[in-house]
Amino acid sequence: MSNFPRTALPTRGEGKMYRAVATLCFALFFLLLPALAARAEMNIHEVKSKKGITAWLVEDHSIPLIAIRFVFDGGSAQDPAGKEGLVNLMTGLFDEGAGDLDSDAFQQKLDNAGAEMSFQAARDGTYGSMRMLSDQKDEAFGLLKLAVNSPRFDQAPIDRIRAQVLSGILANERDPNTVAQQRWLRAIYGEHPYSRSDQGTKGSLATITADDIRAFHKADFARGGLHVAVVGDIDAATLGNKLDDVFGDLPEKQTLAPVSDITPKLGQQLEVNYDLPQTSLQLAWPGVKRSDPDFFATVLMNEILGGSTFTSRLFSEVREKRGLAYGVSSDLVDNEHSHALLVTTATRSDRAAETLSIVRQVVKDMAENGPTEEELAAIKKYMIGAYAINNLDSSSSIAATLVELQVDNLGIGYIKRRAALI
Repeated sequence: MSNFPRTALPTRGEGKMYRAVATLCFALFFLLLPALAARAEMNIHEVKSKKGITAWLVEDHSIPLIAIRFVFDGGSAQDPAGKEGLVNLMTGLFDEGAGDLDSDAFQQKLDNAGAEMSFQAARDGTYGSMRMLSDQKDEAFGLLKLAVNSPRFDQAPIDRIRAQVLSGILANERDPNTVAQQRWLRAIYGEHPYSRSDQGTKGSLATITADDIRAFHKADFARGGLHVAVVGDIDAATLGNKLDDVFGDLPEKQTLAPVSDITPKLGQQLEVNYDLPQTSLQLAWPGVKRSDPDFFATVLMNEILGGSTFTSRLFSEVREKRGLAYGVSSDLVDNEHSHALLVTTATRSDRAAETLSIVRQVVKDMAENGPTEEELAAIKKYMIGAYAINNLDSSSSIAATLVELQVDNLGIGYIKRRAALI
């Protein structure tokens, strides 16, 4: 599912676990509940630097660590036609030299500072993060400043990272699931940027130049499209200065290409045939915007339908009652320009038609009759209690969650309001 657009739900990373592991985690949940409840009540402060850079800060001086997470609006959907994979390639180059430091020198400085830095391309955003020791924050933030403002994009690292990406593309071309996924995206999104692989193709990668990368970096890395969250051993005044150091010299406004909204072209059936004993099934229905008043109702419905593996209706009907598949799940895919409900599973090829029929029946029943009162009460309790485990279990995960809340315009008080919204 790596090529499907970004999923952004109120709870992230709710993993699919074996029953024994799920039982253990359920027990641990109650043991950790007091600490996690405290996490949910954490104080989030808005910090605004002298140059106007805004960040959400959670101070935690109990451990000498700082985590910063940020995103610039505009991701792989900005790849120009014929140069698909540009943004993904760019994100692999920020630790490959910046300023006067070439690749080896920059990475040695990172190691010396005890810092970890990474960048990733999503459909609608370009993400960066860094974890550092608080007593080495000057060195770490200095390196982040170089990476953000003065990446070198030297040809040798470009060629090396391009070769790594190309290796992954060639492997994907031999994977039936990935091939089917790409055809499926093309079928429902047509020529829209969401139909394209963020890695690009062999042909498109070959056309990308250092000047192309520099041009997108200049267009995207601007203060107007920036969202920042910081968690850890740093106070507001110090953070304000660091925000100006790292981001204050960037251009004020982004110059991105417009991306249109698109409704997935549903109602079609696509088959990709391989001589394999197993069939993968992927079904889509209309989704709901994150800003829709019924979004939380839809989230609760999805969890009951197929989001909570061992208690969901799909799991019960497909796996437990009939043994048609090892796993089955549903997800709400919420992107800036498109929204969908997605159901995925895999089964024996000789039982694919039966599995498809059962999935459609379960979804139809949910659409026509909705959940029971018992199902709704249970899933509300779970979603309220599990939020901290899934989103607030480390400084890095807290920072990532706070950035997504900013991107979704949910407000700094969302975590405290969330239970009431459910």
